Amino acid sequence: MKHEIIIAGFGGQGVLSMGKILAYSGLMEGKEVTWMPSYGPEQRGGTANVTVILSDDPISSPILNEYDIAIVLNQPSLDKFESKVKPGGILIYDGYGIHTEIQRKDINVYRVDAMDAAAEMQNAKAFNMLILGGLLKVVPMVKMENVLLGLKKSLPERHHNLIPMNEAAILKGMEIIQKIN
Repeated sequence: MKHEIIIAGFGGQGVLSMGKILAYSGLMEGKEVTWMPSYGPEQRGGTANVTVILSDDPISSPILNEYDIAIVLNQPSLDKFESKVKPGGILIYDGYGIHTEIQRKDINVYRVDAMDAAAEMQNAKAFNMLILGGLLKVVPMVKMENVLLGLKKSLPERHHNLIPMNEAAILKGMEIIQKIN
């Protein structure tokens, strides 16, 4: 098993945190893992992305030109990464940030209305966990208990009280993801 993933959006959407939690979760399961962030100096509001690879076997390189899974949270990320999803791969997007139709017909496309769900939960910080929940519903690559351990590892101790809210957001994301094509 090997999953090559790109998560991309605006800085401040929790892109890097989502990747880090996924990477920690993989480590908890004894998988080989890479986590490679990329962002400009304008991190909040500028574009940010992270490449995560989870594998049962050693990973030869963290540098990828195409991905099994792309999670795109804004239009610039869709424009950049839609063409880099492998045929038969998966593209997951938040309906709020995408303004054009997905062009590819040779990939599986899923929509998670995470921005709307975060507003319903009255917690904008739940956005990335809603997206993560959608991903884990479509491709259950790590177990929920390890995601919670990954959250505990990546959140400062003063924020550990937010773990139940994050778990609820992940579960909600699993409920609201929809297959588009």
